[in-house]
Amino acid sequence: MDLSLVLHSGDPILQSVFALLVLMSVVSWVVIIARSRLLWVMKRHQQGFMSSFWEASDWQEALNLAAKHQAPAAKLARAGAESLRHYRAHEGGGLGKAVSLDDYLVRNLRTKLSQETAKMERGLTWLATTGSVAPFIGLFGTVWGIYHALVGIATTGSASLSTVAAPIGEALVATAAGLAVAIPAVIAYNAFIRTNRRFAQELDGFTHDLHAQLLTEGGHGVR
Repeated sequence: MDLSLVLHSGDPILQSVFALLVLMSVVSWVVIIARSRLLWVMKRHQQGFMSSFWEASDWQEALNLAAKHQAPAAKLARAGAESLRHYRAHEGGGLGKAVSLDDYLVRNLRTKLSQETAKMERGLTWLATTGSVAPFIGLFGTVWGIYHALVGIATTGSASLSTVAAPIGEALVATAAGLAVAIPAVIAYNAFIRTNRRFAQELDGFTHDLHAQLLTEGGHGVR
């Protein structure tokens, strides 16, 4: 059945259902493409940076390398180095007496780690919402089409094919449209969640190693 014919023959409510599903589909695919590209770029930069960072000859060379990268691990390294510098600058004052270097680094690194992992989750709420809501929107269109079919039967007093074909056809197309919008969103959501989990685990491991290195640079030894 031609979708354009369904849209032209449907009433404003059914047209609104299809328009909403099309809008949700477009936004979902924009999110999917954008997130896929972002994760691919982040993964490539992350792998290159982490291997080069730990191969640096000294701490200063590692910091210079981190300053040139935009990988999440590089941002963590810069945040850790800045935390160490800030602590050293205030070590003789209230800051140094109020909290140990270990606790100060842990707090700052955890904050930065949470910020970086949160960036990876942008757009996932929309995909989850689309995957959950789109089938019900399509179902609403289905119910509305069946309602029109029953109204047509009551008005004409006939249950002939010509009376119910158009409303039932619109109902079936609405169901298919809802599923067509929801299925890619659910698949992409699950794929992104799995990728983000692996990425977060890598960042968490890097953060622990970085914390130990910062303690060494701070003269407190490796914990």
